Amino acid sequence: MSNKYERSVLKNMTLEQAKKLQFRLLDEVTKEFSNNEFFQIGDVGLHPDHHRPKTTARVEKVIAKTFGAEACALVRGSGTGAIRVILSILLEAGDPCIVHSAPMYTTTKETFRLMGLKQNRVNFNNKSELIQVLEQDKASKVFYVQHSRQQPTDEYDLQEIISFVKELRPDLAIVVDDNYCAMKTELIGTQLGADVSAFSGFKLLGPEGIGVILGKKDAIQRLHQRNYSGGGQVQGFEAHELLRSLAFAPVMIAIQNEQVEELCYRLNNGELEGIKEAYITNSQSKNVIIEFEQPIAVKVIEFASKYGAATYPVGAESRYELIPMIYRVSGSFLESCPELAQHGVRVNPMKSSATTVIRILQNAIEEIKGVNSPCLLI
Repeated sequence: MSNKYERSVLKNMTLEQAKKLQFRLLDEVTKEFSNNEFFQIGDVGLHPDHHRPKTTARVEKVIAKTFGAEACALVRGSGTGAIRVILSILLEAGDPCIVHSAPMYTTTKETFRLMGLKQNRVNFNNKSELIQVLEQDKASKVFYVQHSRQQPTDEYDLQEIISFVKELRPDLAIVVDDNYCAMKTELIGTQLGADVSAFSGFKLLGPEGIGVILGKKDAIQRLHQRNYSGGGQVQGFEAHELLRSLAFAPVMIAIQNEQVEELCYRLNNGELEGIKEAYITNSQSKNVIIEFEQPIAVKVIEFASKYGAATYPVGAESRYELIPMIYRVSGSFLESCPELAQHGVRVNPMKSSATTVIRILQNAIEEIKGVNSPCLLI
């Protein structure tokens, strides 16, 4: 069975590509740290040369070079904090900003509300509509785009969008929310020509609360100048821990991607009864949406927990999320497809196998059959 949202699915790195990214990161580490310095966990405080911990500045340099960016800043607040900080650097309160017309990620919506930003909403999937807005909107200073999908029907190509905007409006700063895509897709926003990429280190096996911003040197410098409080810094030992974590992320995520694809294939080839269809989406992280023939989604989630699955997220592929996750469809997707609240679940194998996921689903469905009318799942 083909994926009905096939055009919306982003292409993940292969295992070989992931290994190359891991090796590139470690190559940059060896250029920055010598004489066994890498075994020193890191400093704290406002180092006079950097106005932030020296180790933090060095880790930022490694990450920037790994992604081919001019500069990097590590900030508090994970991905949400990274987006909020960079928008505050590029925009003033109340400014207009060009955004996609699909449901916006919840915390991003809150950032726009807090800053009073005016959303000039346009369908990024419609080229003619985008041309019209780019030609008419002379007030917006930022073009904001989410790399992962905001709704099942999204099919725009990020590279084409960036190239198109740069051609028609080179004055617009392009900010890409690369959450759920950094170290997963082959290239992120800044590597495709965007001015800024922002994402969460927590979603890449890193410690809690660290956001990563990559982009143009002038914007990053302004960010560092404004973030002058000692309590606002990512301390050196935290930055060092993030760097150690990033070394493991690409390959682990590539293996996970293989299991996502295997799970979808096996479900669509009849390994479980009562499934209408399964398809891969980039509703936040890459996962499998399962649509059941009967409205049993809530019960499946309830019983999946009993059989070992996680049924709520910690950080969407954080270091804590090793067991498979079987939970509700994302809020932005539910806005587009409300029927999935009763008929659909979102499944991410995390660091487990497709076989483990199928066993848990099988046990959950069999238990639902046992406590409900025999005809429920027939």
